[in-house]
Amino acid sequence: MAPRFVTKPVMKPKFRLFRRGKTFWCEDTESGRQQSLGTKNKADATRLLHGRNEAHAVPFANLQMARAYMMAADPKAPTRTWGDVFEEIIKLKHGETQRRWRIAAQDKALPEMLKRPLIETRAEHLLRAMEIGKVSTNVYLRRIHNFALDMSWLPAPIIPKRQWPTVRHRDRRAITFEEHQKIVARELNPERKAFYELAWHIGASQSDIAFLGSEDIDWGQRVISYQRKKTGEYALIRFDAEVERILRALPKEGPLFPYLRTVRPGDRATEFMQRTRALDIKGVSLHSYRYAWAERARRCGYPERFAQEALGHNSKAVHRAYARKAQVVVPPLSAYESQQATDLSREIRFPSPVPANPPLNAPSPAAAFTS
Repeated sequence: MAPRFVTKPVMKPKFRLFRRGKTFWCEDTESGRQQSLGTKNKADATRLLHGRNEAHAVPFANLQMARAYMMAADPKAPTRTWGDVFEEIIKLKHGETQRRWRIAAQDKALPEMLKRPLIETRAEHLLRAMEIGKVSTNVYLRRIHNFALDMSWLPAPIIPKRQWPTVRHRDRRAITFEEHQKIVARELNPERKAFYELAWHIGASQSDIAFLGSEDIDWGQRVISYQRKKTGEYALIRFDAEVERILRALPKEGPLFPYLRTVRPGDRATEFMQRTRALDIKGVSLHSYRYAWAERARRCGYPERFAQEALGHNSKAVHRAYARKAQVVVPPLSAYESQQATDLSREIRFPSPVPANPPLNAPSPAAAFTS
């Protein structure tokens, strides 16, 4: 039986040689780009052509070897794309966060990136996507890049941590009390008016307020509690008489905002923007109510741990970012020292002895300690 010979596939040359007039040129067989070799001598032109093809062949061979080694440990490594990374992350998310990731995957700057295999990605591919994209493009590319590193799907960082372009968010500010009053005064819809008023008083995000229900209100303790849509953290905040007035006007059972609950977040934001434009108020959004609450809390010396609970922040860094523009008037240290000296000099008062037969209307011993 005649031996069988296996023919190895021959890699197609990257560049081909041709002559235009008296000068030799080379053409990229993949992109079709043509470039003059700057010589009329065929031997020199041939050497230049071989040099270019050799320079391309060595990285190509290295990439093929890398694929072979990676395939031994991870069969999907040669074909895993950035789109696959997105899908794996989305599977791990829930609720509102998962919805945000699905929207991020539809970024107009990412179609080419999502099709590109991880091991064929170079730094310029990521930089180009961030250049034509938005701030969120930078944020999500950084996240999927780090996720791929953590999962060992990338052998090394494509862009070193210090070389990533800085994320520059659009400047945001808190809504002022005067601006809030103008919006509320002009609002004719009772449900939407109560929505804006509650946003000012409790500082919750628009989705968290829209999905509040009667079961989230503890009238006995005068507390509003809810689980944040974005993070799953629980927020607890006591309400005063003004908030009670707003809540009493809302439905007694079920959703507090039955219509606004059904409206998409983007549409609620658009409705608010229409009202601010009509009043010539610039630079604010529904999220500005959240910034306003944090800044008000910081200005009046509200304890940071209480503010974190009220806003549902699980990070001090996040809370401080919200309140970074608050103008705080720091009292003199001497005032605090004087107050401390006064407190220490006060005599500890004990309750008077309880008579053997106290009158029926006498306060209890416990009441004496709490008075």
